[in-house]
Amino acid sequence: MDQGWFWERSADGAARFVLGTVGQRPLVCFGVNPSTAIPGAPDRTVSRVQGFAFDNGYDSWIMLNVYPQIATDPNDMHAEQDVELSAENERHIMAVLRVQPPTLLAAWGGLITKRPYLRAALRDILKIADSAGGSWLSIGKREAGQHPLHPLYQRAVTPLEPYDPAMYS
Repeated sequence: MDQGWFWERSADGAARFVLGTVGQRPLVCFGVNPSTAIPGAPDRTVSRVQGFAFDNGYDSWIMLNVYPQIATDPNDMHAEQDVELSAENERHIMAVLRVQPPTLLAAWGGLITKRPYLRAALRDILKIADSAGGSWLSIGKREAGQHPLHPLYQRAVTPLEPYDPAMYS
């Protein structure tokens, strides 16, 4: 499917805030941190998100992250949270989510435990999502207390299921 891309990143290229395609009914996915995907050159995770979106009736997708620092290995993420970077990330998330009540895909997996500040950043993002009136899904059914699954490690036929991120609030 050939669609227009959009992306927003930091001036120095060290952070990506938004990556997606243009459409009327996007699936808005939240991962932990971005990798090196760019318009026209998705990485494996973004390709999987795109597949889950289109296979489930969405005409586009948007990739957002709990923390916007680009790191191909989550171990390379900042040891301490850059508060200004997180605040800029939240501004971009607010701009994306205020367009319409979004369908949100929780896809951060167990990586949310990689750095202590990630859960706090996610709590702030959940407040933004709640005020936007979004509904949450995960890839496959989750039991209470389990992290939503990362898209890279799920079969393409795994259904999207309603998800309650209350354990992170």
